[in-house]
Amino acid sequence: MCGIVGYIGSEQAAPILLDGLSKLEYRGYDSAGIAVFNGSEIDMVKSTGKLKVLEELTKGGATLPGFSGIGHTRWATHGSPTDTNAHPHYNKDCSIAVVHNGIIENYLKLRRKLEKKGYQFVSETDTEVLAHLLDYYYNGNPLDTITKVLYRVEGSYALGILFKEHPEEIYAVRKDSPLIVGQGKEGNFIASDVPAVLKYTRNVYFIENQEIVRLTKDSLNFYNIDEEEIQKESTEIEWDISAAEKAGYEYFMLKEIYEQPQAVTDTLRPRLKENEILIEELGMTEEEIREISKIYIVACGSAYHTGVTAKYVFEGLARIPVEVDLASEFRYRNPIFQPGTLVIVVSQSGETADSLAALREAKNCGVRTLGIVNVVGSSIAREADNVMYTWAGPEIAVATTKAYSTQLVAEYLLAIHFAKVRNQIDEQQFQSLLNDLKKLPDQIELLLGSKEKLQHFANRYLATEHVFFIGRGIDYAISLEGSLKLKEISYIHSEAYAAGELKHGTISLIEQDTLVVALVTQKSLYKKTLSNMQEVRTRGAFVMAVTNAGNKEVEKSADYVVYLPETNPYFTNSLAVIPLQLFGYYVSLGRGLDVDKPRNLAKSVTVE
Repeated sequence: MCGIVGYIGSEQAAPILLDGLSKLEYRGYDSAGIAVFNGSEIDMVKSTGKLKVLEELTKGGATLPGFSGIGHTRWATHGSPTDTNAHPHYNKDCSIAVVHNGIIENYLKLRRKLEKKGYQFVSETDTEVLAHLLDYYYNGNPLDTITKVLYRVEGSYALGILFKEHPEEIYAVRKDSPLIVGQGKEGNFIASDVPAVLKYTRNVYFIENQEIVRLTKDSLNFYNIDEEEIQKESTEIEWDISAAEKAGYEYFMLKEIYEQPQAVTDTLRPRLKENEILIEELGMTEEEIREISKIYIVACGSAYHTGVTAKYVFEGLARIPVEVDLASEFRYRNPIFQPGTLVIVVSQSGETADSLAALREAKNCGVRTLGIVNVVGSSIAREADNVMYTWAGPEIAVATTKAYSTQLVAEYLLAIHFAKVRNQIDEQQFQSLLNDLKKLPDQIELLLGSKEKLQHFANRYLATEHVFFIGRGIDYAISLEGSLKLKEISYIHSEAYAAGELKHGTISLIEQDTLVVALVTQKSLYKKTLSNMQEVRTRGAFVMAVTNAGNKEVEKSADYVVYLPETNPYFTNSLAVIPLQLFGYYVSLGRGLDVDKPRNLAKSVTVE
């Protein structure tokens, strides 16, 4: 993995490939390469490091003339980051070039078979197996060759393929790894994600599993694995192209933090009609909602953290028992599905491999599924029984901010809707909840106005080695996300703990000047959390507290306090996360790190 771009058309390919790859840098990578058919041969240049290294080597693409090509940014899985392991990969006589996202699970078996046939490997990658396997089965017909290979490989893949003998064509195929096709006036494209082609076209096709596409400069043909031609509908991308640019911000992450009020508004507005909640895409009757006996929320990373919050909201308001599962563990624990179970799969990209696998496991068991995703037409959106979109727009920074906030709001809406349909709240409670939801965008905007104070505070902790986040109930869920934001972009060791667990071992880690961030937004738990804050403070900790406006009692147990506007206790995560995002951002910025592309991380984790 991580990013694929391909182009065939009337323009020089290499500059377009480089430009497209630059729009995929947010996905994370450690090497890059491009291959272009020059009229007689397939030329290739690849290098470790940032894309600018490749741009310098090719003089912006000028040294690789040609009108068709493929490019790749790699995040190392099989084999360390080296020039040799970088994509694309050749077959033995350099007549076939391949780029690949995903993991070929049976590559060792295939490699041994090919080595016995006399094939020699120069890299450590699983992808080179594909190049030689295509060579082994090549019979002059690319489509027939590709289908033979697909029947023999196991795992996930999105492939872009050049055949020297077919210079007017590019081939692409996918299974469990995202791939789109863009249709433009000056040529056609393949890419891992929409931003790579948005500059050139808004008409895209989302490729389904084991579909193959043949691209020429002015035509597209789609096939299934039986080599039968199929018809597909294009989707028009409605993003403003400026939404995928920095618009004057130093980093995408800061831009996306500031886009949260609008993103939350966009996610709320279509579902609030005349003081009612209308979720048309839910596809469930009121009777079906009343029959729900249990909810599983399945997700990874920050999306999982929204599920931890949602558990409290669903159980507290709708009185439906909820289990929250890490998608990577869900299908391996043999979950017990009873009648009336609903599985909610949450993912920004809609392509997260573990979440997609969990969704398929639930569907195979006959359970109703609902996807909460941000990317229209993504795999989870297409495969779930129903989908609820979060209208966050393109999120480029690896560390999620606005997608997280819109996922929370989507889950709030569902919980309130279910609670009303199941008669667990009355009309007065319902309207009060809606009023507080409507206030969230303005309240988030208000919190963003205090960024200078948080930046000043963050600068005090640029050299710290350990930070602990504590909270109870929903505050613990907020702690999880605050801790993740800090560690993933600043590389500071950070952990979140349920505050009540401090005495069960964690408090032994507290030393003089250790920073402890305490979340104190649940009024019923104020006293207990204040006691925990005092415990760590007396052992030398510096305590930063995030609490509700008016809670002056917290100042007796904290050294620095951030106050939040008043809202319903179920919604405090939407406000408390804002100062934690800013704190993590400014610590990372002060440490001189690449905020948007933290080391070793990828935006969309499309392999297990």
